[in-house]
Amino acid sequence: MVYKIAFSTKRIAALIVCFVCWQLCVIAQPANSFIYGDALPDAPALAARGEYAVGVRTQEWTNKDQPDILKTKDGVTPLYNRTLKVEIWYPALVPPGTEALASYTDVMGSRMDSTRPLHAFSFAGRSLRNAAPQVAGTAFPLVIVSHGYPGSRVLLTYLTENLASKGYVVVAIDHTESTHADQAGFASTLLNRATDILFVLNQVAALSKTGSNHFLAGLADANNTGLIGYSMGGYGVLNAAGAGYSSKLATFFAGIASGSKAIDARLAGNTSYAGSIDKRIHAVVAFAPWGMERGIWDSAGLAGLQTPTFFVAGSQDDVSGYEKGTKAIYLAAVNANRYLLTYENARHNTAPNPPPPESMKPGMKMDDYYHYAEPAWNERKINNINQHFVTAFLGIFLQHKDFGKYLDLKEQSNQNNWFGFKPRSATGLLLQHTDKR
Repeated sequence: MVYKIAFSTKRIAALIVCFVCWQLCVIAQPANSFIYGDALPDAPALAARGEYAVGVRTQEWTNKDQPDILKTKDGVTPLYNRTLKVEIWYPALVPPGTEALASYTDVMGSRMDSTRPLHAFSFAGRSLRNAAPQVAGTAFPLVIVSHGYPGSRVLLTYLTENLASKGYVVVAIDHTESTHADQAGFASTLLNRATDILFVLNQVAALSKTGSNHFLAGLADANNTGLIGYSMGGYGVLNAAGAGYSSKLATFFAGIASGSKAIDARLAGNTSYAGSIDKRIHAVVAFAPWGMERGIWDSAGLAGLQTPTFFVAGSQDDVSGYEKGTKAIYLAAVNANRYLLTYENARHNTAPNPPPPESMKPGMKMDDYYHYAEPAWNERKINNINQHFVTAFLGIFLQHKDFGKYLDLKEQSNQNNWFGFKPRSATGLLLQHTDKR
């Protein structure tokens, strides 16, 4: 049977208008409809935001009289005042009826590659800029975040905001001469990562003292600190926490820094390095830490790491390496209580925010997209899984919470449904745990 439906010209016009309006609504979704770090339907239990509203502030802090390694000549290194921009997230008071939405700005591209010009972009986060801090009676644990090379202080906002909502003060560093915007010679990144982190720790300790007249006064507990680092940030946080670099790094560094021996102060066995290890650091998260495949680490240096450490890696990491890279570091850190979370078939990008929409526009280079994206994984899913496990790990070692059940898992997620994960959602993951010897 055939039905004939007659439409008047006006009816057809009305239908067309409705369809166009619907299309515009789909295309013009509000910018905050999905923000980096929001939980997907299959997000594990601890990925959800915590109880606190989040504030965010930007500061600049200057570490005076530091080696200006990029201006070394004939082994002589002048000094300069090294200014670091930091982003600080913290539990905050948000006035009723105020939507906590912050805008972050970054750039993509590369100053070291003329074919990839810098492109600025902005994205939203769920925090309120310059909000009043939440006073809880006791100070919140401190977490310091170190990005990759190049990177930026807003590369992991899905995680930094999430942790602040759970009762941490989170400080992410723009490592000068190592960001997307000011990328310069690699020697600066090698030398300054760990020292930048320790400087920021000391700066927060000073500003959080009662009577400092700073918004951090009484807010952050620098005596209870965790470190998070990605790639070259992982290289930095491991060294700051006790893993000394190998003598091979000294040779490599001198070769790219005009004979400078400035890195010697961070080598295993150096008495000044041993004296720099900070007992205020109680937990480390190292995403794809760089250097093992290139001999930057050895067993003697890694044996110096005694701080509980959570490693995260992709099994196909082609930047830091896996079997001879992150996994080898995990196995050699014999004096640390440590975990290794592996994303099977993932490459290097197991830490950052998802690719910004600007990286997908016509004319952009694939490298700009692949600075964030994973070929075999949904980056938002990775973000949720990271939120879950970092919350569990830091919760145990910094907040003394009973989160052990989230880490006491069978090694293969494909064989057992992991506790805290929705049915059928935990696939392609490995979690190994080795206590100190």
